[in-house]
Amino acid sequence: MIRKADEAGFAGGLAGLLFGFLIFGLGTLLVGYGWAVVQTKAAVVDAARQAARSYVEAPDAPDAYDSARTAADASLSARGRDPGQASLQLSSGAFGRCARITVTVGYPAPVLVLPLSGLFGGSTVKAEHSELVDPYRSGLPGSAQCA
Repeated sequence: MIRKADEAGFAGGLAGLLFGFLIFGLGTLLVGYGWAVVQTKAAVVDAARQAARSYVEAPDAPDAYDSARTAADASLSARGRDPGQASLQLSSGAFGRCARITVTVGYPAPVLVLPLSGLFGGSTVKAEHSELVDPYRSGLPGSAQCA
């Protein structure tokens, strides 16, 4: 017995293919967005580390913040980020012998435009790093009394 070929089930198969391509496309966009956020986090962590290190190695208090800002900007530029969009703040501590300082660097996360749903993302990625000013360095007042 020979069966006649028909198109039964074609509409369901076509919708399944379209839905599969839609899921694959959106999934690819989300994975790309996630990877961009991971790269931004790595850039911000490195910038915070470099800023804190430069802060504690500065010759005096007035130059400490400027030195930290320069180091953070250079680190972000090296990773392909715009330093003008970054925020840098001294979260805790002050420049002095045995002082522990904490530097926080923030950078806007990339924004992903998803079809049919609009914008996704738009938050700020932040990282902080803490360093201790050398208790035995020369040029600072006081004695080494770190606890």
